[in-house]
Amino acid sequence: MTPMQQARVQASFAKVAPIADVAARLFYDDLFERDPKLRPLFKEDMTEQRQKLMAMLGVAVANVGDLSKIAAAVQALGRRHVGYGVKPEDYGTVGAALLATLQKGLGDDFTPETREAWECCIAQIATEMLSAPPLQEETQEGARSIPAQ
Repeated sequence: MTPMQQARVQASFAKVAPIADVAARLFYDDLFERDPKLRPLFKEDMTEQRQKLMAMLGVAVANVGDLSKIAAAVQALGRRHVGYGVKPEDYGTVGAALLATLQKGLGDDFTPETREAWECCIAQIATEMLSAPPLQEETQEGARSIPAQ
């Protein structure tokens, strides 16, 4: 991401942060409308999940200039998502729902340049989440082992 894209992501998120719960509701409503099969992956009460989403986005946005600082945490998040049943193809749906949410939340401030900056940011985070090595791997004998750290 360019420094200008980083600034656009941070400035636009600062406008959405004050309406964090509303934005998170919009996001999940859009996500489940796009792919109803994702709804069972979540608890019925989404309050905590909405808070986690906005907190994670806040951390990512704060570190957008150097995502390597949070790479281990992002990879751990990716591993957890595999355990929840999230598939690689679901990341595109999530990205589209996030972009739609930002467009609704920002209105005219969601310029083509801001959209492009967010697309880049989302792609980098998704790539990092998907790159997470598994904690356990099958050995040739079929036994499970934990790789050395």
